Amino acid sequence: MKKLILLSLYLVFAGTVSYGQDCEALVKVCETILKGKDNRFVSDGQVYTAFLDRENAEFKTTFFGGSTYRIAATAGEDDTYVIFTVTDLDGNPIFTNRDYKNANYWDFKVPSTIPVIIRTELDPDKKVTGCAVMMIGFKR
Repeated sequence: MKKLILLSLYLVFAGTVSYGQDCEALVKVCETILKGKDNRFVSDGQVYTAFLDRENAEFKTTFFGGSTYRIAATAGEDDTYVIFTVTDLDGNPIFTNRDYKNANYWDFKVPSTIPVIIRTELDPDKKVTGCAVMMIGFKR
């Protein structure tokens, strides 16, 4: 019985370590996507991370008028795993990368300040479970 309990604890701990390492590596990948080749975008300081298993994660933020932003997202080697959708607080769609083959980033300029909801999910045709990382940056 003692061995069974120890084995169970080991499996739980090993899964947690594996999850943490996977997400940590994805943060670095997402930072690279966010900055871009010409290093024009800088992070807003937040890292939105979620372990997804056939569900979505929801994040709320505010985009300020006159600023140019980039949303970047990744969930692994194939950067088209993550679908992100931006809506206003009433649920009206503003953008989804689903319409652009799940592109791993979107650059946009905000004409006036707007609070938004960003939903991230994994494309079920490509990946059904795993860590997804999203970052938001603004143009220097």
